[in-house]
This record gives sequence, C-alpha cells and structure tokens, in this order.
Amino acid sequence: MRYTQAVPARAASAVYVTLAAQVLSLGALVTFEQSRGRELAARLAAFGGRPQGADAEAVVGAVTVFAVLMMLVAGASIAAGVAYVTWLVRARQANDRSAATGPVAVAWLVPGVNLFAPAVLVDAVWRGTRPPAGGRGRWLALLLGWWLSWLATLALITIRLPLGTSEGDLTGVGVPELACAALAALLCAATVRELTRLQRAARSGRPADPAGVRAFAPHPAQGSSPIGQPSALQEG
Repeated sequence: MRYTQAVPARAASAVYVTLAAQVLSLGALVTFEQSRGRELAARLAAFGGRPQGADAEAVVGAVTVFAVLMMLVAGASIAAGVAYVTWLVRARQANDRSAATGPVAVAWLVPGVNLFAPAVLVDAVWRGTRPPAGGRGRWLALLLGWWLSWLATLALITIRLPLGTSEGDLTGVGVPELACAALAALLCAATVRELTRLQRAARSGRPADPAGVRAFAPHPAQGSSPIGQPSALQEG
C-alpha cells in the first residue's frame, strides 16, 4: 500500500493564477512597446539616455510606466516559476510520499538537463496516477505541445531578441513572443489541470486491490447467493 499526501489543488490554483499574471503583464508590456516604445527609445537616445530638466519631465511618465511593466513581468515570471516547482514537488509526493525534491531542482536548474528533464518528471507523475487505459496518446500530445511551445518561447527571448533588437526598440518583445508565451502558459495549465484531475479521481475512487472492488459491489439479494459463499461484509 502506498501512503500519499493530499492532491495539491491549491498549488495547482497558484500555477493558474501566476501564469495568467505572467501573460497579462507581458501583454501589457508588448502593448506599451508597440504603441510608445519606439518614440520613447528615440527620445531617450536623443537625450543621451540621461534627460535633464524639461527633457526629463517630458519622458518621466513613460519611463516610469515602462519600468513598472518590466518589474511586473519579472515578478510574475518568478512567481510562476516558484508556483510551478512547488506544485510539481507536491504532485510527485501525492503519488509517493517518499519522492525527493532534489530531482525537481536538478531538472530545472542544470543547463542542458533542463531542456528535457522537466517534461520527463511531469510524465512520470502522470504514469504514477495509474491513469485509465487509452489516454496515453492524448496526454503525450498535450505534454509535447506544452514543452515545445515553452522551448520556442525561450528561443525567441534568448536567441532571437538579442540578434534582432534594433536601437529603436526598448526590449524588442513583440507579438511573436507574446503569442508563444501565451500558448505555453495555456498548455502548461492544461497539463497541471489534467494531472490534478487524475490524482483526485485516483484518490477518491481507485480500488487498492480486487478485494476492494468486491467490497464496494452491491450485495446480492438475500437467498440468491450460493450456499456457503461468504458475503462482502464477511470478507471485510
């Protein structure tokens, strides 16, 4: 018999909220970049990056908004990362209380390993829920879609932006980055929701062994069972 912890429903809710905050804050930054980014970048370049006096007053509002948006994106991204790692640790322990937290840290923090190991850990959680037969293909499609969209988001931010950002941009973040990040967040939330659903079902209704199935089966009508056959209550 495996001793498990409670299904991490609250941790899953934290993942949903922080992912939504991340996408919304990034969307606000992209909107600002598209509407006022080039103008603000041009004015700062004209002032040598350090406007003073009346020049400073002319751009201080826009610079403040930009700084706040950058902090919101950074804060939401950190919060989403912490929430997801917390959920993954608890989801693994919901399947097996003895599951260590070390593999989660290694999977996400070690360069190279973090390109595939997190998805492997999530798949191991899925397999640990003893899902019903026939759902493997659908699950792998969802998992692969999430992970590929996440890797694409990283590539856009870490590779494309440094190469393609011009002097007329503030950050270079645009619609492609926002669309990819939103897709990754949506699919990530879908994987968390699927695993939470399976763990709830397993915890509430999965029989431990065949005897458990008989114990929950309806009793036969009195007198209809073979003589000498023990009833479900007698077996329990």
